[in-house]
Amino acid sequence: MKRTISTDDAPAAVGAYSQATATDDLVFTAGQIPLTPDGDLLDGADIDVQTEQALENVGAVLEAADASLDDVLKMTVYMEDIGAFDEMNAAYKTFFDEEPPARSAVGVDQLPKDVAVEIEAVATK
Repeated sequence: MKRTISTDDAPAAVGAYSQATATDDLVFTAGQIPLTPDGDLLDGADIDVQTEQALENVGAVLEAADASLDDVLKMTVYMEDIGAFDEMNAAYKTFFDEEPPARSAVGVDQLPKDVAVEIEAVATK
C-alpha cells in the first residue's frame, strides 16, 4: 500500500508531488535541491555546498519515512554542469563512508530554480 511522506525538516513540495512515497519495503524520494527547510535557496553556492544541502534534505525525507541514508539502494544525481563531477563527488562521499549505494550522475541542461544539483533516492526500510 502506497503512502505519502512529508516532513517540515526538508523543503515543502511546491507542486503536484510528494516529498516521498513509500510502501512497506521501499521509499522513493522526490528530487531534492539545495533549498533549506527555511526556504533559503543556495543557488549561488559552490556545488559542494549545494550537494551537501540536497543530501541533508534527502536524509530528512528518509527519516520521516523511518529510513536513513544508510538504507539507500540507488541515488540519481542530476547536475547542470557534469564538469563539476569531482567537486560534487567529494561532498557526496562524506555522506557514505562504507558501502555507498548504486548511483547515476546525469548532466542536464537546466534544473529547477537554476540550481547546480538535484538528488533523488530509492531506499529500503
